[in-house]
Amino acid sequence: MAKATAIAAGNAGTGRIVDTDRPLVDEKLVLCFFIASLSYVLIAMLAGLLFSLQFLQIYPFANSEFFSPGRWRFVHTQGVAYGFIANAFLGALHWAVPRLTGNRVLSDKLSWFILFAWQAIVLATVVGVLSGEAQALEWGETPVWIDPVAQLGLILVAINFLTPILKVKGPMYVTLWYLIAAFIWTPLVYAMGNFLPEYVIGGSAAGAIGGLFIHDLVGLFVTPIGWGLMYYFVPIILKKPIWSHGLSLVGFWGLAFFYPLNGIHHFLYSPIPMFLQYGAVISTIAVELVVTTVIVNFFGTLVGRGDALRTNLSIRWFYIGMVFYFTTCLQCAFQVTLTFQKVIHFTDWVVGHAHLVMFGVFGFWILGMMTHLLPRLMKARDWYCNRWNHWHFWLSGIGLFVMFIDLMIAGLIQGFAWRDLAPWEDSLTFSTPFWKLRTLTGIAIVVGQCFFLMNVYMTWKHMRGAASTTPMPTPTGGGEPAIA
Repeated sequence: MAKATAIAAGNAGTGRIVDTDRPLVDEKLVLCFFIASLSYVLIAMLAGLLFSLQFLQIYPFANSEFFSPGRWRFVHTQGVAYGFIANAFLGALHWAVPRLTGNRVLSDKLSWFILFAWQAIVLATVVGVLSGEAQALEWGETPVWIDPVAQLGLILVAINFLTPILKVKGPMYVTLWYLIAAFIWTPLVYAMGNFLPEYVIGGSAAGAIGGLFIHDLVGLFVTPIGWGLMYYFVPIILKKPIWSHGLSLVGFWGLAFFYPLNGIHHFLYSPIPMFLQYGAVISTIAVELVVTTVIVNFFGTLVGRGDALRTNLSIRWFYIGMVFYFTTCLQCAFQVTLTFQKVIHFTDWVVGHAHLVMFGVFGFWILGMMTHLLPRLMKARDWYCNRWNHWHFWLSGIGLFVMFIDLMIAGLIQGFAWRDLAPWEDSLTFSTPFWKLRTLTGIAIVVGQCFFLMNVYMTWKHMRGAASTTPMPTPTGGGEPAIA
């Protein structure tokens, strides 16, 4: 096989040239990770919709232990985190890391093993929690017999990607800075949250560790990979370098310094020492200042290319996600204060906040990446129906935004009612209209995902064969160099 020249697209629009006997990227593997991710997101969202019905007293499986609402809530949260987000990130990393480094991952066989092993872990987790084997740790409900296997999987993922990254000579793209940090932090965070409270530490100290795990799973796993991929895809699609390299470094080091300290803000007014609680409050507010520099950097990059918000759906997904990210962090800077916690703790305000950050930020970024890449991965010239993609965007965006506002208002009403010692039954009466609206917005979001899944299937079915003998053009609005 003749050697081919590959161009690794970089954050600043430059590239590294490397000779290789095989393609840098196994596109079939990337596609498989994306398909797995989309499968889980539909299951997880249906589980969330099912869970919401209990608040309306129309839960269809009230007498079934296996379908009890609490267990299906775990399917919802675990399915989003480890099924939807983790699979999508693994697919995107297999696309971006070889291009940024000019090196293939350590082992293609290991990548395929991780693909199948990860699906087995997620499915086993679902079966375990539905069978009543969930652990009493938020975001760590995975059964105890899953934890060592998942820990090993995270280590293998880190080894597979760190090997090509560490081969890079000279300066690294900012994306790689974020990814290196994520590959180091994630196994450490998972071990801290899933082993220390269970086997080593007890009492309020275990609560502190659990709080760190809850937040660091977002801040040290999802956030660095998500932002790192934005530093890759946004300049590629806009065809211009990131606005400020200096601000990108401020964002990275600010994340590294402040985010690990945030988690204890989940346990304000608890027996955890107050100096730790105060530290969590201050560092959480500091994160908002750091996030502002990142947002300014990306909107500075958009200057002169604002038309892309209208013409390129992926860019629209990305930047709406960035606005939501700024919103959640600004919201967090207020809600972690001791004064605000007196009102919103244990209310639906927190639920709305969580939905906005997990789906509205990282979910939107993932869907933007998929919108950009899936036609190319399926060897199609374009989407089967671009209108369906717009329906997907608007149903998801409007549905989530209305859900967020709905739950935020519900949370304030609940919090003030409880503060004023109103009867518990009154707070339920106040909340019922908001819970009805939440279910309706959830239905809109699920319908939006169905539009996208249907579009993926129809694109594969009707356009793959026609495009198989034609060179694949870059999707409309893209700017990514093709691999020769």
